[in-house]
Amino acid sequence: MARITDVARRAGVSPSTVSYALSGKRPISDATRRRVEAAVRELGYRPYTDPRARGDAGSRVLALALPLRAAVHLPVVMGFATSVVAAARTYDHDVLLLTREEDGHGAWSAADALIVMDVQPHDPRLPWLRTLGRPAVLIGLPAEPDGLTCIDLDFHAAGEACVEHLAGLGHRVVALVGSPPEAYVRQTAFAPRVVSGFTAAADRAGLLSSVHPCGSAPEAAAEAARGVAERLLRAQPAPTGVVVHNEPLLEPLIDAFERLGLRVPGDLSVAAICPDEHAAAVRVPVTAVAVPAAEAGTRAVELVMRKLAGAPVPRTTLLAPRLTIRASTAAVRV
Repeated sequence: MARITDVARRAGVSPSTVSYALSGKRPISDATRRRVEAAVRELGYRPYTDPRARGDAGSRVLALALPLRAAVHLPVVMGFATSVVAAARTYDHDVLLLTREEDGHGAWSAADALIVMDVQPHDPRLPWLRTLGRPAVLIGLPAEPDGLTCIDLDFHAAGEACVEHLAGLGHRVVALVGSPPEAYVRQTAFAPRVVSGFTAAADRAGLLSSVHPCGSAPEAAAEAARGVAERLLRAQPAPTGVVVHNEPLLEPLIDAFERLGLRVPGDLSVAAICPDEHAAAVRVPVTAVAVPAAEAGTRAVELVMRKLAGAPVPRTTLLAPRLTIRASTAAVRV
């Protein structure tokens, strides 16, 4: 199906000019309008209109673009997807799940609106989303969110909250066991934002800090955890507080520390950024900032439905981190 960018390319104008020519919202010269209309006819382009404005129900489908790239941890992202589906049903909408990177440009064309996940700081999908011609909401925060509607956990503040908690317990050397290296190479937005918050808070408090990206493939989680635990203990000075932003490694890492002779939290405090249900289920319940999948997914649907109705929405919504203190953190031993 032809897109507005295809029409713009054929007519030799910008996508916004195509939109204005078709909507009549701004004056366009007769010559330009004729070129746009000719391109529309040649390509068979069908501009999107709000189903409520047409007086019908539309497709009553929302598309969820969730590319399953390397280093994506399925239990977490499917938590977001489940919340989107549940919220959409309250608006009598179904959800079309798109898991291939290329799907976002065509397979969802029958949907009323689009929700996008796995957002990168300079995501190649952003120019297309800005000229989409129908409502879209991002679960994630790109580097330049202008012209977009975004919602996400404030991952920078989440990193800060974990460090501030450890600093308040007297820890002076802290380490971050971060996302898999692929997430940093791809610049998946949440990964560098956690690092920036972690290092900023450590620097403010005068703590020594280090960051350790770590693979988390399920079949190799125990080995990866053992390797990073040994590396941390060899450091001089060794950390007394560790923040984990890599859910599959959380319990294997605690096991690895204890096999190396360190008790949690007697000898080493561990905090995490992960879903609450996972943090609470670990053998040593973990102090954690919750990843609010249910809230983010529900509010993303609310935002996209308000956009469908023509109501104003905030450009960026950052959810404040909520830290729950559990058994894995304690005051540092003197």
